[in-house]
Amino acid sequence: MRELKKAGTAWVRQEIDAPTFAWQEGYAAFTVSPKGREMVRRYIRNQAEHHRQRGFLEELKTFLDDAGVVYDPRYLD
Repeated sequence: MRELKKAGTAWVRQEIDAPTFAWQEGYAAFTVSPKGREMVRRYIRNQAEHHRQRGFLEELKTFLDDAGVVYDPRYLD
């Protein structure tokens, strides 16, 4: 996971022009189709503002629910 996060950080900083990008503690991974790339880029660009209105945990639960992922809330703390 360390190598994936390292490569992901370099990619985001270069391709999405997000020089201050950093991972929060913990992680989740979702796939994105080629058609969804621009939407993900916009999301990452605006993530700081977005998270002022909605916390990471709340958003993660929404992503998991939308993807139909069954999870145990105890592991999300």
